[in-house]
Amino acid sequence: MIKPKGHMRLFATTSVRQYSPSFSLALIAPLILLLVFSFVYPVGRLLWTSVATPNGVTAEHYLRIWYQPLYLTILGRTIQLAFVVTVTAFLLAFPVAYAMTLVKKRWVAVMTICVLIPLWTSVLVRSYSWIVLLQRNGIVNNLLREIGVVTDPLRMIYTEGSVMVAMTHGLLPFMILPIYSALDTIPPELAKAARNLGAGPVQAFLRITLPLSLPGIYAGSLMTFILALGFYITPALVGGPQTLMMATLIGQQTTDLLNWPFAAALSGVLLAATLLLVAVFRKALALNKGGQFG
Repeated sequence: MIKPKGHMRLFATTSVRQYSPSFSLALIAPLILLLVFSFVYPVGRLLWTSVATPNGVTAEHYLRIWYQPLYLTILGRTIQLAFVVTVTAFLLAFPVAYAMTLVKKRWVAVMTICVLIPLWTSVLVRSYSWIVLLQRNGIVNNLLREIGVVTDPLRMIYTEGSVMVAMTHGLLPFMILPIYSALDTIPPELAKAARNLGAGPVQAFLRITLPLSLPGIYAGSLMTFILALGFYITPALVGGPQTLMMATLIGQQTTDLLNWPFAAALSGVLLAATLLLVAVFRKALALNKGGQFG
């Protein structure tokens, strides 16, 4: 057996525990530097902008958010809409992901492409497509009038419902793929064993398949919820001024009013709310590990 010589011995170990702390730190140093310069420093500078003034530090902008109900209403609407989009995406994504585990491999490839096409399409294109579909003289209204369901066109565009539909469509791949990944790792013999022991199809699904797919459900729900909190283009185009969300409000403060300190305070509040909800989500995940349904 040929033994490695010189510096090659550093990479010849089979366990990370054999590396010295200084060598391990050197290996992850590029990642730490990238994280500091691409995330920690910009976020820290943003938060400092929200409180810094020529005369010192102030909480004026945060107090403005707290005492004016409009901004809390917009924050509540953003969280509520993100929650509804996450639940709707889960209800639509789970049957699709489950069907992908039942069909043959070539059909899995076809279904995966169908799932990924919306993800590869520009958000701007998808938003304008929904405007074309839901506008007063759009395809949906024309179809409803043709089949006699309505006589006058419905008001569907520039409402919270249209924003929810468009956001759900855009975020659906982020829910389908993690759930499919979790379902695909479940051995089918487990459900068959449950059936052989007397469980019905529903009971086998609730006691075997659904609990084992929870990691994928949690991962997909978390990604969908966080992305929905920061959605900007779709609510701005499909929702209009009547459905103002936090990201749209921050965009108005920076591009239209040039009030960067207040926009930074709004960003800080949205960041804090996101971190708080993620912590609550992780706590719920820890409490539900090993949980059963039915």
